[in-house]
Amino acid sequence: MEKALEKKSGIIYLKSKFFLYRIVSYFSFILIPIWLQKSVSLSPLLEVSVMSGYLMFMMGQWFLLGKEIDHRLKIYYRVNSSIDRVIYRLLLGMIFMIIYFNIVNFLPFKWVYNVFWVTWGALGLFYSWPTRGKIIEESVSSNFSEFRYLDSFEKTLLALICALFFISIPQVPELNNFEALKLFFDPKNNINSWYWNFLSVSYIPFWKYPSLFRMATSLHFYVVGCGMFLLCLYGLLRFLVSRRLSLLGVFALISSWSFSKILAANISDSIAATFLLLWIWSTLWAAKSSTYRSGLFLGLIIYYGSLINSFWSIVGVINLALFIQLYIKEKTMWFKRQVIKYASFGIILSVIVGLFSDSAFIEHIEIFHFEHLSYFKNIITRKAFYSLSIFGLIIIGMKYISQNNSVINRFNFDIEKLEQILISFFFVFLLSFFCDHSIVKTFGFMWPVVLFSLLPIELIFQSITRLRSKRNMIYAIYIIICLADSHIEGRVKILARFLKNF
Repeated sequence: MEKALEKKSGIIYLKSKFFLYRIVSYFSFILIPIWLQKSVSLSPLLEVSVMSGYLMFMMGQWFLLGKEIDHRLKIYYRVNSSIDRVIYRLLLGMIFMIIYFNIVNFLPFKWVYNVFWVTWGALGLFYSWPTRGKIIEESVSSNFSEFRYLDSFEKTLLALICALFFISIPQVPELNNFEALKLFFDPKNNINSWYWNFLSVSYIPFWKYPSLFRMATSLHFYVVGCGMFLLCLYGLLRFLVSRRLSLLGVFALISSWSFSKILAANISDSIAATFLLLWIWSTLWAAKSSTYRSGLFLGLIIYYGSLINSFWSIVGVINLALFIQLYIKEKTMWFKRQVIKYASFGIILSVIVGLFSDSAFIEHIEIFHFEHLSYFKNIITRKAFYSLSIFGLIIIGMKYISQNNSVINRFNFDIEKLEQILISFFFVFLLSFFCDHSIVKTFGFMWPVVLFSLLPIELIFQSITRLRSKRNMIYAIYIIICLADSHIEGRVKILARFLKNF
């Protein structure tokens, strides 16, 4: 009896210690909007840094919400890497916050403002108290176990990716009116009003301070949009190549001058043109998860896509049917029906969005065009590293055609996963000829080029698997090649103009 009481008092002490640490750190971040409003003498660089920290804090809360939803709905799944779990929970939490904030948006402005603080205050208290003993043993680093054993080359590359991500912040116009910002970010009116409602409620503490609200919404498109895009790219590459080559692929994309040029031309592409990658990654994750409850996430992803472009409200459902026939074809009919059952919630929401959308799907139907070739050409010519994609396509072709080539036959990668990725991509690619071509332009073209570019390097690494020093030398050479034409000076100039405008 005494031992039991001793254990109970010990766990209460640990929970109380955890609670105090978590509650102090939580409210230090959640009160940033109030602190920024009172701070008029901060340098623009510090303001951008603090606001970026606030956005990443909000993403952390989406992750915790997604984690809690998993626990409440008893969703247990397998993952390919720890980053897959992070991406999944980030997206799941964000989509549920989109739904919740759109419901809150029906209230008067004063009530919306109060509900915002009550919501985050209540969630802060809930997240801070460890309802389960296991929470105490978890840490932030435990969710990134993928990066726990990085070698010196990989740590250096990860640091370079983070540095380039910061200095690649695009310039935004000096517009303090929210309606004018919406027109600038989305001139074709593709993004649904429900997504704008989500942004307006998420950053409502800055509503009375136009410059801060402009900074928050602009950084949202970059930090959340491009951040999720790069995470999903890494997660997708991990299905086919090694960890260090997946990092190299992310670095090859962010170091491309096209990355900055695309954002400078239209910053909304960070969300609009990256959804195809999010969808393909989510289907790979759902197939790997081996649970029919993953249908809930697939349905919500379709709903999220319908907010970005009404095109996805219909094509997403077709893609779901493609997922059932292609990705989980070996599963039973009962399993497939359960997937559809769980996905129905998101599908119903996407139908509602489509019915009340500002722009109908029919408006996206266009005349057959060949603009895709110019997009592809611009991406290839701006980055020397991407010329390897041609050899990657040759390797794939030889893998199917040549049965006697010993080198190609020894090349070990998941050909089934690659087929699934290519079929899903080319299905949407063909539809884009007749519908809205923006769904595959810019970033929608960049990630397949990166994927094909990594295959020749993966073949080389597998051929010299025992020669670690030579692999490191080759790895370092490709890092230098990517860094050499990254136009760092141009990115710094854009960042300087961005800070000057604020």
